[in-house]
Amino acid sequence: MTSTTSPSMVNRVFIALIAGMVFLSCNSVAQNAPEAEKAAAAKPAEGQAEPDRDVPEGAAILMKCYPDFIKGYKDGKLLMSDGTTLVYDDGREKSFVEKLDDADPEDMFAFTYNRKTRIPEYLQDAGRSRCEALFKKMYGSTEAAVRRNLISVPWFGQKVLFTKVNGAADRLRAVAAELAQHPELSKYFKSEGTFYWRPVRGAKRLSAHSYGMTIDIGGNFKTYWLWKKPGAKETDRNIVYENKMPLEIVEIFEKHGFIWGGRWYHYDTMHFEYRPEILMNNP
Repeated sequence: MTSTTSPSMVNRVFIALIAGMVFLSCNSVAQNAPEAEKAAAAKPAEGQAEPDRDVPEGAAILMKCYPDFIKGYKDGKLLMSDGTTLVYDDGREKSFVEKLDDADPEDMFAFTYNRKTRIPEYLQDAGRSRCEALFKKMYGSTEAAVRRNLISVPWFGQKVLFTKVNGAADRLRAVAAELAQHPELSKYFKSEGTFYWRPVRGAKRLSAHSYGMTIDIGGNFKTYWLWKKPGAKETDRNIVYENKMPLEIVEIFEKHGFIWGGRWYHYDTMHFEYRPEILMNNP
């Protein structure tokens, strides 16, 4: 018997072969696509420097928290949006006091902000170390420059001045809206001050209040380490901790990017400072 193959069968076989070849080709492209996409993403845009592939964790956090000012990291420096650079780590071994008085950006992450313990550990003052060069870049290098960014924020029958830089004033409004849901705590809400261009008491570095992103509250419920032990030095041990600020208030501030001075060994329980990088580094 002679076998015959119909034209339609030949066509079906041919189409199947072509389909198989197309499938194999597409599958190969799909497998290689992620690598191609990675290569394309890694390639810097025209006019941009090749990014550093070993970014310190602190530098990466600063880029996430302050994207309007810090655009990248390369060769040990933060790349600022104005085209300048800032050395991330000056490589110097520093004492506790030096990390406060002469901080680089890396020093700001040297301490632990512990939200799990009631009494702060010795010399754990996360947030007291501020790189002045970085803060002046963001908030203003003079009193007049900082003032240009201040706006009025309603605060429980008061009006307080706060910087709009980095969305800090918006965050303070969010804190106020949430605190307003707790009228039972209102006796703690009175503002004791926000913007005040001045050096830290007994030091040459600027107070956080100089940048307009800090508020003191507490009325008659404020506590401060030097009030408890007048004349104490920064490295003195056995500073007796005292706090009257309810943790419900603290947690609302922290939720919106503010750290609390009551979590410092050198405690300042009226003090709330917009420092999202400290909270991101200490989840």
